[in-house]
Amino acid sequence: MSGPPPAAPTAGDADERLWTAEETANYLGITVNTLYWLRHRNAGPPAFKVGKNLRFFPTSVRAWVLARPA
Repeated sequence: MSGPPPAAPTAGDADERLWTAEETANYLGITVNTLYWLRHRNAGPPAFKVGKNLRFFPTSVRAWVLARPA
């Protein structure tokens, strides 16, 4: 799957609480395992690690959803 690069965090992201993998998967309507699989394939929403846990900027996840082909 190729497409535009994931959206980089913006200044507005700093005001938002970060989402956990569980919250992100719930928003996307997928399982956490599917979210990890997408990340493994470099096809998922942008994320970063805080310690051993993944965290997601909500605005970046929303931008990733909107950038996906229909």
